[in-house]
Amino acid sequence: MPEHILVAGVDEAGRGPLAGPVVAAAVILDPSRPIVGLADSKKLSATQRERLAEEIRARALAWALGRAEVAEIDRVNILQATLLAMQRAVTALSIAPEQAWVDGNRCPCLPCPCRAIVKGDATVPAISAASILAKVARDAELRQLHARYPGYGFARHKGYPTAVHLDALRRLGPCPEHRRSYAPVVAVLQIILETHA
Repeated sequence: MPEHILVAGVDEAGRGPLAGPVVAAAVILDPSRPIVGLADSKKLSATQRERLAEEIRARALAWALGRAEVAEIDRVNILQATLLAMQRAVTALSIAPEQAWVDGNRCPCLPCPCRAIVKGDATVPAISAASILAKVARDAELRQLHARYPGYGFARHKGYPTAVHLDALRRLGPCPEHRRSYAPVVAVLQIILETHA
């Protein structure tokens, strides 16, 4: 990557979970302040992610978060909500990037040229950095969600459809932060509806 081009790496966390927002991050790394250990956030431990997130926030030329809430996910679908969160992250940067490199195969609508890179979170440092910031921010939110709705185990599974989460969903029914457009949540709502019919 030529040093004179300001490239924002962009990635998200939270497409697969049944609850909570989808969170995106955009990061413009400083070529003069490299960060050792950047990788796909899913390949790192929580401790490694926290340490790297701190370093990214301190050393990057610019970074920003964007999000789409549960209501938006249910209204426009998860793909469109993800692209929206990415768009919000890029436009929130304090420095306007000349290009955006996005993890995956779809580009959000941006005011700069955009390139989609499949598995970019594992191969492009700026996208790895965005992946880490998005994951750390979303995990922190799900821990807060756990404090509000302790019965679901959000702190442990972060909203993903684990056996523990699905069991809690069946026992307790969905909370306000569950995505009503996702099949397992729809199924539980259907059962509740039939029970009270």
